Amino acid sequence: MSVNRRKVLATSLALGLAASGVQAQTWPAKPIRIVVPYPPGGSSDIIARSISQALSEALKQPVIVENRAGANGNLGADVVAKSAPDGYTLLLCDTGALAISPSVYTKLAFDPSKDLRGVTMLAYSPHLLVVHPSVPANNLKELVALSHKSQLNFAVTAMGSAPHLAGVAVERASKAKWQYIPYKGGSQAVTDTIAGQTQVLMNGMLATLPFVQSGKLKILGVSKATRMPLIGDVPTLQEQGLSGFESGTWQGMLVANGTPAAIVNRLNTELIKIIRSPEIRAKLSGQGAEVVTMAPAEQDKFFNQERKRWAEVVTQAGIKLD
Repeated sequence: MSVNRRKVLATSLALGLAASGVQAQTWPAKPIRIVVPYPPGGSSDIIARSISQALSEALKQPVIVENRAGANGNLGADVVAKSAPDGYTLLLCDTGALAISPSVYTKLAFDPSKDLRGVTMLAYSPHLLVVHPSVPANNLKELVALSHKSQLNFAVTAMGSAPHLAGVAVERASKAKWQYIPYKGGSQAVTDTIAGQTQVLMNGMLATLPFVQSGKLKILGVSKATRMPLIGDVPTLQEQGLSGFESGTWQGMLVANGTPAAIVNRLNTELIKIIRSPEIRAKLSGQGAEVVTMAPAEQDKFFNQERKRWAEVVTQAGIKLD
């Protein structure tokens, strides 16, 4: 490479870094949107709306929550992955579109590991195994026995989602039998199970527990290694014979790859402060969600580990979608 060529490249790099620095210093200068790639009412949507006002106050700019549902969160995630890397478009998503979709979908419009980068994890909630109150089963063993006598429709929050794979894992491990009914999001799956159109559901505790508490759904088990204090009388699925079984929904905030580190770090600081505040922590824990935060690099590493873990589950289950 010639000396002049090196000088041109060095100058271009310096100018790029300088522009990035100026952008970070002036950010935010306009409204910010949080894209939730699922319909309203699900776990990601609940968290987004819980933190949006506080984030707006911290950044002194409007923060708008936008639901862009479809394809198990992939449509909304793709919007953020292809957005300008300037910190004005954020993605609040769970493991589905980021850790499971690369293994489930034969064609994916974006690469989560290359097109997105983490800001921080926000919360975790285990899955609850629930049924319509009319279902004559009070534990997993009774549900399995019933599934061999009557057709049970299992509401799938989205094909290829974490709750879907959790349901498949429970079915395979317990020798149950049910018919999967796909939905475009957790809120509609919950609604139809409450209405009795479907009989069985696995879903994040954050979005499901209120309906258990109101008596609209009956809980049979929780997919956590230990019992949850809020529902201490409900046995875990491990206690009911599924050795080592644990599943849940992780929610995290991400941005387009290439977003200046200074912006990512500012978002990380503000979001951790907000999610750990007594008000937000109490609200989420009251519905069964545990506040979990990470540094950006930690979150990226975590999602990469989750991708490998779920790839094995998808392969074993033989699930593939176009």
